Amino acid sequence: MENPSPEKSINLFHCLNELKDHSLVQEVQTYLSRGGDRHLFGARLSPAQWSALVFMMLNSEEELDEFDVWKYDPSEECLLRLLPVVTASRKALLFNCGITDEGCAALAAALRSNLSSHLRELNLNLNEPRDSGVKQLSALLEHPHCKLEKVELEHCSITDEGCAALASALRSNPSSHLRELNLNQNNLGDSGVKQLSALLEDPHCKLEKLELSDCRITDERCAALASALRSNPSSHLRELNLNDNKPGDSGVKQLSALLEDPHCTLEKVELYNCNIREEGCAALASALRSNPSSHLRELNLNYNKLGDSGVKQLSAVLEDPHCKLEKLELDSCSITDKGCTALASALRSNPSSHLRELNLNHNKPGNSGVKQLSALLEDPHCKLEILE
Repeated sequence: MENPSPEKSINLFHCLNELKDHSLVQEVQTYLSRGGDRHLFGARLSPAQWSALVFMMLNSEEELDEFDVWKYDPSEECLLRLLPVVTASRKALLFNCGITDEGCAALAAALRSNLSSHLRELNLNLNEPRDSGVKQLSALLEHPHCKLEKVELEHCSITDEGCAALASALRSNPSSHLRELNLNQNNLGDSGVKQLSALLEDPHCKLEKLELSDCRITDERCAALASALRSNPSSHLRELNLNDNKPGDSGVKQLSALLEDPHCTLEKVELYNCNIREEGCAALASALRSNPSSHLRELNLNYNKLGDSGVKQLSAVLEDPHCKLEKLELDSCSITDKGCTALASALRSNPSSHLRELNLNHNKPGNSGVKQLSALLEDPHCKLEILE
């Protein structure tokens, strides 16, 4: 016999409640009163008990701002049973709880059928929806009434097929509210990245943050993304995460051409462990120096082999009074005392510098480099707040 739908169970619970039968409430409260998180972990609730829990949560005086499945039972069953609560919440934290394409389909259907849903942020990181589940979510994002602003799908076994479905859905919905999309640690493939590029090229696209860390982005795929953004002067994109990919110097040169464009609105670029060397670093530095109207505020170049020669190029950027960088990360970049001296000298010579955070961890500044950096911090004009 099939379990009744959440709606039917809730109706049944309403009847019991009107008859002043509070036994279900008491049973559920017993589970919820257990200490720590995961109150329902290992519990075998009946459909009626699940419905009692839904009723209690929907009628609670507490505002349903955030639903965290880990506070109850990190499982797909918990999601399916508490769907009415999820759709009534503003943020849903459903990461790492075994959600498959079935759970994604049910969630998408519930949100499509509830035009008054409050859900704005959805975190499905570390689940297994795969392409089939992502297609269901794409159908939701295609819906003109969908109000989602942030979707996280990190490490969800998505390939180019699922990525293409997402991009196509967003392109076909000019009224989409989506501003942040996290696709980290998925194998998007050439066609998937091409679809994303086509999305970024669309003047109706309102994405402000795109995360593609560890997505096998090569120099060609990086070039496609950069070209799309260059061709869209009305782009809203502010943050681009390409950490742990392999664009190399050739891909970074394409990104540099983007940063050189006066219409580029990027404020934060992350290129951690991207196989960048002196040549790529020089291209980035040249682009920033030649664009006094650059919006870039944060640049992450950690774990690249920039060396002292690459850092000297960046120092010339920091020396420029037009440079608006506020955070620069150079952890593990093969920097010695010469590079540290160049950085310190550049910042001392630019009293209007905006730099507030500088990360030089895991380099080899030596005693002379440390002295130069110490002298910089003692300078009354230095605005650095964090030096690592």
